[in-house]
Amino acid sequence: MRGFGFSKFVPRQIKRGGFDELLKLFLELLNYTAGDAGEALAWMNELDKQYNLTDDEYGMGDFIDELKQKGYLSEDNQNGQFSITAKTEQSIRQSALEEIFGKLKKSGKGNHRSPQSGQGDEKNAERREFEFGDSLDQIDMTQSIHNAQVNHGIGDFMMTERDLEVEEMDYKTLTSTVLMIDISHSMILYGEDRITPAKKVAMALAELIRTKYPKDTLDIVVFGNDAWPITLQDLPYLQVGPYHTNTYAGLELATDLLRRRKTHNKQIFMITDGKPTCLKEGTRYYKNSIGLDRKVVNKTLNMAAQCKRLKIPITTFMIAKDPYLQQFVRKFTETNGGKAFYSSLNGLGEYIFEDYIKNRRRTVR
Repeated sequence: MRGFGFSKFVPRQIKRGGFDELLKLFLELLNYTAGDAGEALAWMNELDKQYNLTDDEYGMGDFIDELKQKGYLSEDNQNGQFSITAKTEQSIRQSALEEIFGKLKKSGKGNHRSPQSGQGDEKNAERREFEFGDSLDQIDMTQSIHNAQVNHGIGDFMMTERDLEVEEMDYKTLTSTVLMIDISHSMILYGEDRITPAKKVAMALAELIRTKYPKDTLDIVVFGNDAWPITLQDLPYLQVGPYHTNTYAGLELATDLLRRRKTHNKQIFMITDGKPTCLKEGTRYYKNSIGLDRKVVNKTLNMAAQCKRLKIPITTFMIAKDPYLQQFVRKFTETNGGKAFYSSLNGLGEYIFEDYIKNRRRTVR
């Protein structure tokens, strides 16, 4: 007999003192301490005092020993300082990927189809009648047999071309992406940590590309007074500096990197919380943090227009809500022909992943 059975709900007890549970916390804290293992462990000790993370059978010392045994942590024998290993760096990226991509899969934000379908690379949910030129592996046999039974009956089974139904296919193209991260001082102003979510997104996106789209390329550029590329290994240790925001330099470097890529699809993702406030003129820095400086803004808009001529769309992820800053972003987006998202810190990762997957399935003409 089918039905439902009900029983008393007994909440699952939180397991304390286990290595796996403590490792998750340790990896999360490393994002906030810019990869400083000693500081992360100090925070864990404080949290242990307050929330009893460990017990009499498994203490924090046991956890540190196991981190070293399993290759997550190394210790300098001369000064006793701890540092994380390449295995830990990869674990941080995987943790960020699970956190962000897991939310995206659950949220159901839109579909990921390109505007055109046909004989592409990846099946989608759309169905249509068979047309001459469709490949046989596109035919949905279950639905086609069902159509034949409906159209001709089951007494004398027959199937015609009109009964055949095929699965649509999405086109996917190789994509080269530059992710620009603002590391100006404003990314930690007003008591709000904006750099940690940005780092998480970069690590998760890099891990997604490395594991699911290995032929795609991702370059990471940070920009403050100047702009420079960083490697994947640098990400956990990334911090903001006493910098202004030289958006022009970041776009210039990103464009140079994309020129070298031999792919058709090229794009720039820019995470920023403020307006451009800086230019470099020879060896001198021109800076103005008051309002929107016409000299800085116009040169930045010219760079956005140059990217448009090179067919490089810029997607700006704005994590600030000031109306005059949003007005600048709207003008910047209009000049480039790209897109802009006014995102909260919590939704930043899902927006970027959604846009990345959607963009890489465009059909390039």
